[in-house]
Amino acid sequence: MNNKNKTVVRSMDILNLFINYSELSFQEIITLSGMPKTSVYRMLATLEEMGFLEKGSDAKYRLGLLFLKFGHLVSSRLDIRKVAYPFMNALHQDTEEAINLIIREGHEAIYIEKIDTYQKVRLYTAIGRRSPLYAGACPRAILSFLPDEEINAYLDAVELKPIANGTVTSKDKLYEMIQQARAEGCTVSHSELENHTSAVAAPIYNNVGEVVAGLSIAGIEANYVGEKMEILKEKVKAATFEISRQLGYLQ
Repeated sequence: MNNKNKTVVRSMDILNLFINYSELSFQEIITLSGMPKTSVYRMLATLEEMGFLEKGSDAKYRLGLLFLKFGHLVSSRLDIRKVAYPFMNALHQDTEEAINLIIREGHEAIYIEKIDTYQKVRLYTAIGRRSPLYAGACPRAILSFLPDEEINAYLDAVELKPIANGTVTSKDKLYEMIQQARAEGCTVSHSELENHTSAVAAPIYNNVGEVVAGLSIAGIEANYVGEKMEILKEKVKAATFEISRQLGYLQ
C-alpha cells in the first residue's frame, strides 16, 4: 500500500468514527483513531476543506453537508424494483405464493413488480394496476405507516368504495386496522380487492425512514389462516426489513 492509499484509508477511518458519534473533538478523534496527533490534524484540515467535515463554534467536528448531497444522490438513484427483486424471488421460491411490490402515487398504489410463477390462479394484482391505499394488504402497508398527519388528511379526503366482498368501507374500521398494522408491523387482507383471495404485507423504508413501497404475499384465501398466516407475516416482515436495509434504512 503506497502513501497515497494509506492517507485515504486513514481518512476513511476518521470518517467512520462519525457512524457512531454525531460530533467529536480533536482529542476524541485522536483517542478513538489511535493515530498520531500531527496526522489527525493534517487529515482533519483536508477533510474540512473538502467539505466532508465541518468544525463548529464549539470546536467539535461533524459530518459536512457534502454527505447529505451524496446521500440524496445515492438514494434517488436506487431502483427499488432492482433492489427488491432478489428478495421477492427468494420469498416466492419459499412460499410458492404471488409476491407483489407497490409504490405510492397520491392516494393510490401502483403495482410495479410481481412474481407468480408457482401461483396457479390469476389474482387481481398485475404490474401497472392501481389500487386505493385503503384496499388490500399491500396498499394499506404504505398507508398505515405514513406520518399521522398524512393519514388523517387521507381519511378526511377519501371516499371508501367497495371493490370486493371484504373491502373496508368504514373509516372507523380502517383507522382500527391501521393501528393494528402499526402494532404488528404488517397488514392483512381477505377478499378486499378480489373475492376469495388474501394477502399479508409490510412496508419498505428508505434511508431517511420514509415509507416508499410495500411488499405482499398473496394467494387463495383458504391458505391464509391460523398458523400459516403467522408464518407468512414473519416471512414478509423479514423480507421487507432486508430490502429496507439495502435502501439505507437503519432501524
